[in-house]
Amino acid sequence: MLCIEELINLDPFQQLPKEQLEWVCDRAGTVELHAGEVLAHEGDPGHGLFILVKGKINLTRRSQGVEIPIGQHQAPSFFGEIPVLTDEPVPVTMRALTDCNLYEVKAEDFRRLLHECRDFERMVFRIMERRLRGLESFIRGREKMAALGTLAAGLAHELNNPAAALVRTLESMPPAILELQRMNLVYGQRNVDQAHTQNWLRVREEGHDAILNNRVDPVTLSDRETVLLEWLEDYGVKQAWKLAEPLAEGGVEVETLDDLMERWRNDETELREIGLHWLSLSFEVMSMIKHGLRGAERISELVQAMKSYAYLDQGVQQEVNVHQGLEDTLRLFAHKLKCGIQVQRNYDQHLPKTLAYGSELNQVWTNLIDNAIDAMDGKGLLEITTQHCDRFAHIDIIDSGSGILPEIKTRIFEPFFTTKSVGHGSGLGLETVRRIVENRHHGTLSFESQPGRTCFTVCLPLSNQ
Repeated sequence: MLCIEELINLDPFQQLPKEQLEWVCDRAGTVELHAGEVLAHEGDPGHGLFILVKGKINLTRRSQGVEIPIGQHQAPSFFGEIPVLTDEPVPVTMRALTDCNLYEVKAEDFRRLLHECRDFERMVFRIMERRLRGLESFIRGREKMAALGTLAAGLAHELNNPAAALVRTLESMPPAILELQRMNLVYGQRNVDQAHTQNWLRVREEGHDAILNNRVDPVTLSDRETVLLEWLEDYGVKQAWKLAEPLAEGGVEVETLDDLMERWRNDETELREIGLHWLSLSFEVMSMIKHGLRGAERISELVQAMKSYAYLDQGVQQEVNVHQGLEDTLRLFAHKLKCGIQVQRNYDQHLPKTLAYGSELNQVWTNLIDNAIDAMDGKGLLEITTQHCDRFAHIDIIDSGSGILPEIKTRIFEPFFTTKSVGHGSGLGLETVRRIVENRHHGTLSFESQPGRTCFTVCLPLSNQ
């Protein structure tokens, strides 16, 4: 049985008279835990107030499938007041680190004590506030790390393809260049007249220009390749299909080949075909360079988007281009969007810049866009609309998901409130958005939702208005 001496070791209970302390002792139930046993799991319904008189209780929170330690309760202490007073599920998993002796005060008995003793109530609420603040601070840190991890994973995914293409290009180029040099040497040994050589060089330069500037119509490319393949096979080129594609990309016509190869048709040496291979390989190398350049540019764009997203090279507060922030965020979510989400942009091109905390504002776009993607389960329409209204910028993030249930609309901005399963949502995403928009930028945040259309509207004051 719980005794008064054990109770008064806890500050709040020192505020209660002896009669109430005896009443608590009479009504408290005994709980014993062995090391490793769980008192309550995260997400369980609230129980009562627990009074720990012996042992240690470890507190963990599930994040991205991993149990993260966030603190401990060591005797003498009390806990469990948060779910009792908020009617929310247990926010953490409580597991015995050692053998523990506890007592449980039922929820209704605990609430009665609060109502009957104002000093007890005041002290309990102060302790609860500190605990909530600490839990919120921890979860915010985890959320930022999780968001960074998500963006880093997406960035790595997006970087992989252009990086791999660039590596393949660089691996293929040395043998191709060496082969071109060998062909040049063989051709040069024949002392061919300069006029004929200039014809080859002219066709090569025109082909390079066609490849680099996309001058060949992609619609007719396949037909051109078929015609060239027939010509090459008639000429007797082995594996003619290898030459047909690059020659087609270079915009070469069969009449040009007739003219260039006329003098070599009866040559019994390698030179009978070497010009065709030289021209084709020259175009292949130029295509490699073009694709490698595209890969390098894509890598540069992604790195710049991440740098711009984080505002790594700028001050804390600066003139921010809202559209740029939205686009940087969309680039970093490209791996999620490409699987079945269409993005429709309706930007007001006359929207001026606004003075803002750039990296924090990008957290707003990240949370809202990520929520929209989740709401659509990876498939649907994401609309982003901006408008210049009087002295404010209005930004709408609209998704075609299932919508927000009417019974929870009044609660979605509450800290720790989430409709996601345990470990997949902290309930701080929208609360963070509200805090950044309203407290940090003196704007407003609102939403409208129905099945098939949910719209979150961010309204920001414009600095130059």
